[in-house]
Amino acid sequence: MPVINRIAEFFDDMREWRRHIHANPELGYDCHKTADFVKMKLKEFGIDHIDDGIAQTGVVAIIKGSIPGKTIALRADMDALPLSEFHDHEYKSQNPGIMHACGHDGHTTMLLGAARYLAETRNFSGQVALVFQPAEEGGGGAKIMCEEGIMERYKIDQIYGIHNDPGMPLGYFTTNTGPVMAAADQFYISIEGQGGHGANPEETIDPLIIAVQLAQAIQTISSRNMSALDQVVISITQIHSGTTHNIIPSEANINGTIRTMSEETQELIKNRLKNLCEGHALAFNCSIKLDYQYGYPATINHFKESNFAAEVAKEIVGIENVNANAEPIMASEDFSYMIQERPGAFLHIGQGEGPPVHNEKYDFNDELSPIGASFFVKLVESAQPIE
Repeated sequence: MPVINRIAEFFDDMREWRRHIHANPELGYDCHKTADFVKMKLKEFGIDHIDDGIAQTGVVAIIKGSIPGKTIALRADMDALPLSEFHDHEYKSQNPGIMHACGHDGHTTMLLGAARYLAETRNFSGQVALVFQPAEEGGGGAKIMCEEGIMERYKIDQIYGIHNDPGMPLGYFTTNTGPVMAAADQFYISIEGQGGHGANPEETIDPLIIAVQLAQAIQTISSRNMSALDQVVISITQIHSGTTHNIIPSEANINGTIRTMSEETQELIKNRLKNLCEGHALAFNCSIKLDYQYGYPATINHFKESNFAAEVAKEIVGIENVNANAEPIMASEDFSYMIQERPGAFLHIGQGEGPPVHNEKYDFNDELSPIGASFFVKLVESAQPIE
């Protein structure tokens, strides 16, 4: 089936919702106005039950089907990014330095569109839980919502999420049956040497020289300690030291990110980092401290649910527009916490050509909203049919 006719009928409304959210972006857990807008629309749709204040500003709404049954959950993220918008369109961000540069305004709109249709038709059994989540962009809002018990409170049996993807054709779906997005960890290394005059390096313990050698050694973890087939990224993104041309500093700092697809690989890299820091400290007679911080875990789809979601997508956009065996990507996503709690799947959906996410020129393609909303609806109706 193509886009659901009824959803296509209220496309103009969805575009208006999305642009309102886009013009009023909020960061992290501070999604108060966005949550209020979501609640207002859900009440207009006649939603049975709405809870707010979950993970501070998260919203969970329940739509009951025509007969009793299980609970399927659909998730959308609501927060924006600390970025100044390039475009000067009529719905430009009204909050300086904040913009919806990742399309969460569109994700929220797609779920609102599905909510409106599902509330009108009730053509499913059991109930659907609509999860509107704050703080995906580094805040871990999904983890907090899970810790506050949404899976148990609403008796959720399975959960699904989607993310727009600029550069892929409009409506083209990708997913797979295993790791779909990477874990994202950070490391911070502080090197404490002994500073002095640049003309007398023999009287110092130069932390810059140590930092350069340590940085080079870190790059050998992926090239010499791991198989070339392992999916790993180790990126040193910062080296800070010094104040002027003729002073050898006392300290240097190395920071970076690590992306992995398994806990085993994650721990191997952490241990090698620790060993390299200890070895360089001994070799150069200095102090080196490693602060390794775990970020979002890998987003690992469940086999049955990801295959099911791919089949649903094919009904919406056609078999030729679904890749169910896509390569994982090294970006991260806190939906990972939700599918650690319950079976489910995460999919990417193309929104056509345009600037990438996290870019000041990015804008969500409103033409995608009816496709995403139709996909959400079909997930519910297929997973929990009225028999």
